[in-house]
Amino acid sequence: MAQEKKNTQLVAIITMCFIFAMISFVTNMGAPFGNIWGEHFPFAKAWGNLMNFAAYLFMGIPAGKMLIKYGYKKTALIALIVGIVGLLVQYLSSLVGAGTEVFTWSGYETTKWVDGVKQTFTQDIHVTLNLFIYLLGAFICGFCVCMLNTVVNPMLNLLGGGGNKGNQLIQIGGTMNSLTATLTPLLSGLLVGEVTKDTNMGDVAPLLFIGIAVFAISFFIISRVQIPEPTLGKEQPKYERSPLAFRHCLLGVIAIFFYVGVEIGIPMELNFYITDFTKGSADIGGSVAAAYWLMMLVGRASSSAISGKISTRTQLTFVSTVAILLLLIAIFMPESSTFTVSEKEIPVKCIFIAACGLCTSIMWGGIFNLSVEGLGKYTEAASGIFMMLVVGGGIMPLIQEAMANSIGFINSYWLVIAMLAYILFYAVIGSKNVNTDIKVD
Repeated sequence: MAQEKKNTQLVAIITMCFIFAMISFVTNMGAPFGNIWGEHFPFAKAWGNLMNFAAYLFMGIPAGKMLIKYGYKKTALIALIVGIVGLLVQYLSSLVGAGTEVFTWSGYETTKWVDGVKQTFTQDIHVTLNLFIYLLGAFICGFCVCMLNTVVNPMLNLLGGGGNKGNQLIQIGGTMNSLTATLTPLLSGLLVGEVTKDTNMGDVAPLLFIGIAVFAISFFIISRVQIPEPTLGKEQPKYERSPLAFRHCLLGVIAIFFYVGVEIGIPMELNFYITDFTKGSADIGGSVAAAYWLMMLVGRASSSAISGKISTRTQLTFVSTVAILLLLIAIFMPESSTFTVSEKEIPVKCIFIAACGLCTSIMWGGIFNLSVEGLGKYTEAASGIFMMLVVGGGIMPLIQEAMANSIGFINSYWLVIAMLAYILFYAVIGSKNVNTDIKVD
């Protein structure tokens, strides 16, 4: 009986890690696809990413309630169907709407940075229907990944028994997440090559079809495995307080808001910077951005090996500090220091930016683990709130992109440093549970 329970738990862990991988595959389409749309609509480079994360704001709490009403398995299956629809809508933007003008943005001011010099010119932009179809698809995919995130994080934490072991399982799942996160910008760059006015979503259709196939296979697998359902069939717990009554949870959801902005903003702006620096080489930009996600994979794999021995708080404090130092080096290093990739000169500072992936790799799991520690019956409700605040992955990179247009790509990383400083504060001070008097059972 004990062996059967152990086998069921192992299958559940593998399944959750598989779902974790699917989340990043879809989410990371935003930045490389932004290079395509940005060539036609300069103002829209970060909009697909924004729409993907904006869905979290609307779906975060409902997704948490779905866990209680329908259980983990059914919520995951619904999410996968929604994901297939979202990817199909994005593909639809390559087939229709390109010739249908919705409005014209007259006198739009475009900024280009050439050799560190800001050049500005104006143009009339004819905004067509296919952009809105793509954004709708990105928004629908956001609902999918929000639901999947709501399932996978508390489940892995639960299967690990909370604490350092729970964080260890989240890091193992995160390793799978980083693997697919590495592939998305890399494959997109290889499919597109040089970004031109003729580049469109049809060029990355194979990537969308891969996503659809993976979601379909995931649906088949998950529908046939047994997953523990700790909340299914139980009455919804009565909450005397809000999860935000716990100070460490309140400060934690703010940390998650900033963290997702950091995780997405670093490689997105790096991709845009390299593509612009190399005058449209999306393949090189995608490869350098993929290096960031590869570093996240290495970091998560390393953390999963040590998380049972080194506390989550210690790890989060260390990586926050190192990430700040790496970005400071990148900001102050001269752009004239370069190395060659495919006969293109790339600034050495990009290596330090990509290396931040080693640091951000453990932040999601670490913040989530510390924030729900000791919440008891409030855990599922807190998870829904967490998902809402993931909208930071759309808002903060949009602000960073606006800063990049104003003060330059590299200087926009000052915003990232400020967010990392808050995460460091949370690790050292804000993550301590000072509300142990609140009943959680």
